[in-house]
Amino acid sequence: VQLQASGGGLVQAGGSLRLSCAASGRTFSRDAMGWFRQAPGKEHEFVGAISWRGGSTSYADSVKGRFTISRDGAKNTLYLQMNSLKPEDTAVYYCAAGRLRTAGVSSYDYWGQGTQVTVSS
Repeated sequence: VQLQASGGGLVQAGGSLRLSCAASGRTFSRDAMGWFRQAPGKEHEFVGAISWRGGSTSYADSVKGRFTISRDGAKNTLYLQMNSLKPEDTAVYYCAAGRLRTAGVSSYDYWGQGTQVTVSS
């Protein structure tokens, strides 16, 4: 499975961004697709995840109500719609694929290259 994340950028606090993650290869072998982020000097933090087949989602408390994960099966693409962005959302955002939809980094064995999101105050 190959993952290619895109859509990051610089945005003011309160603004919105939509990240995309294009998947290719043996995508049918992995049902869970997740978004993680990593701020400078910090570990990977779970943002949210979706079950590719059923569409069930889960989110970190810090983004619940502001971020929405969706997928387009025809395009094999995962999305992360981010609204009401805050400076503390600044991080490199990664998409990942795994067998189980959990919040744990170890559940995901395929990772994209990351895209930088910077939120200015």
